[in-house]
Amino acid sequence: MRAYLDFEKPVAELEAKVEELRTLTQGDDAVEIREDVARLEAKAFAALKDLYDGLTPWQKTLVARHPERPRFVDYCRELMTEFTPLAGDRKFGEDQAILAGLGRFRGEAVAVIGQEKGSTTETRVRHNFGMARPEGYRKAARIMEMADRFGLPVISFVDTAGAYPGIDAEERGQAEAIARSTEACLALGSPNVALVIGEGGSGGAIAVATANKVLMLEHSVYSVISPEGAASILWRDPTRAQDAATAMKITAQDLLRFGIIDEIVPEPIGGAHRDRPTAVRAAGDAIERALSDLGGMGPTEIREHRARKFEAIGRSLG
Repeated sequence: MRAYLDFEKPVAELEAKVEELRTLTQGDDAVEIREDVARLEAKAFAALKDLYDGLTPWQKTLVARHPERPRFVDYCRELMTEFTPLAGDRKFGEDQAILAGLGRFRGEAVAVIGQEKGSTTETRVRHNFGMARPEGYRKAARIMEMADRFGLPVISFVDTAGAYPGIDAEERGQAEAIARSTEACLALGSPNVALVIGEGGSGGAIAVATANKVLMLEHSVYSVISPEGAASILWRDPTRAQDAATAMKITAQDLLRFGIIDEIVPEPIGGAHRDRPTAVRAAGDAIERALSDLGGMGPTEIREHRARKFEAIGRSLG
């Protein structure tokens, strides 16, 4: 059964009526009922399109957090072949919030890093809801350094509310691990492409998204802090998260305008969770275009390209 967000209730009611009528299409009035179903389906689709064409930043945040949204494992399974996962940071242990390994993307050997939130209660707990500890970021840095040695492009899938803020993570050097992972991104002599598939939260996202090309799915968000956290700081009132989301300019459309990201990947009407194959295919096409744009550059050019990109952010706004 499909999960609906609060603002999708009008669509939910129409689609519920469609399902109800479909159960009656076996009787004597089947032809007439099928016509009613077709009319309702068209009405529901139009309502869904109108709704998603005018999403507010807060509504986009809710879509980015949708429990049925495709996760890293979905993109990896469909886009990567011969994927071999690699585990551990060679210092402390394994972290399941960041998955990484080597594989082939449309025939090309690549290194892959993905933040995994999980999609069931069991997997969410196992992956710590996508919030990595220091060993996760050290693993990411290890994979990037390996990719650099072998000249492999790096593809990162970003989906985290932020790095895990627990005491144990801080004791093991969380901030330093995030900085080292970010440094590894910047030092890469091979091209790297990052795609925000859900939430891109704070330094936890930047650690694997400091890339030559940064892409975002149409209804994903990317921010320095969550809207709830910003509202708590600015107004001491987390219920003003909607106001914070609007003020923070966290949508893909805002960030493209500011030059922080390079491309918006379109989602199916109603969000990626309504048509996973189409969403994954669009993401793969965008990644392929990004890697193609970077093809032919040597290590020095790649590093200079990346440096210019991040040095330019904010200058045109000044």
